[in-house]
Amino acid sequence: MNLLLNLFTAFFKIGLFSIGGGYAVIPNIQEQVVTARGWISQKIFTDIITISQLTPGPLAVNTSTFVGVRIAGLPGAVLATLGCVISGICLSVTLYCLFGRYKKSRYVTEILKGLKSASLGLVVSAAVTILLLTFTGSSELNLHPDIDTGSIILFLLSMLLLRRKKTGPVFLMLLTGAAGLFL
Repeated sequence: MNLLLNLFTAFFKIGLFSIGGGYAVIPNIQEQVVTARGWISQKIFTDIITISQLTPGPLAVNTSTFVGVRIAGLPGAVLATLGCVISGICLSVTLYCLFGRYKKSRYVTEILKGLKSASLGLVVSAAVTILLLTFTGSSELNLHPDIDTGSIILFLLSMLLLRRKKTGPVFLMLLTGAAGLFL
């Protein structure tokens, strides 16, 4: 029962303090489930993020569901997801009411500008972590990394197909997943 309450609380915090949504939530989730609580390893976390990107729905909700099921089965999935969603709903309604009242305030404009910059920093941090894990198997920078050449080739081909050929993301994920079987 304690674990279920901890799952709910952790994902309530994640939902409450995940400014920017999308990839900006990854460092917050990582801090809660990998670093602070040690529920899963960095490798498993990266796998969960990858699977969460493949499934429909918001990244934070999908990730909370997958982490919850990994830690405590179906009850864990339900409570982690509820924690993430309930906090987001409460915060959104509160901010909507406040923003409607103070949207012309210079302070609100400046706060939003600062939050945009912080969100960008979180997204870049998440991207660097995922790149390091994909290319080296570690989220830490080190002087002599064990480079996974196959992953780098798939990454570069993916970028080429996305940018030049306008390949759809679903097809690209299926293609690179299949290619990963042979590398």
